[in-house]
Amino acid sequence: MTEAERLVADYAGTGLTVGRHPMALRRDELAMRGVLRASDLRTARQGRRVRIAGMVITRQRPGTAKGFVFLTLEDETGIANIIVRPDLFDRERFKILEEPFLLVDGVLQNQDGVTSVKAERLHGLGGSRIDVESHDFY
Repeated sequence: MTEAERLVADYAGTGLTVGRHPMALRRDELAMRGVLRASDLRTARQGRRVRIAGMVITRQRPGTAKGFVFLTLEDETGIANIIVRPDLFDRERFKILEEPFLLVDGVLQNQDGVTSVKAERLHGLGGSRIDVESHDFY
């Protein structure tokens, strides 16, 4: 089996892998597209436009959040918090709720010691045969 085939089999059988993270397999391609790693967000400048990608591990839409949706993306270096405005959620509902891997363009925000990306655009990464189970609260 190739590494990619082994990764697909791991996730199909157990929901995880002891091998490299799925995002690590695409890191070179993503870096060429200007996609930062989750660990890079800690040192990036507040208000900077950033591009981040990862496996969606949580989706949250609290009733008290006035329609905002909060995503957690995971890559090989850690997690990135994503804030989705209600109008963007309405336009991109299917991608947000169904895509296992997302690429997000947005603005970096650091508020009360929490680093997040305020999403402006979302894209499904596609090409993945990995069936990822996220934790969804909506």
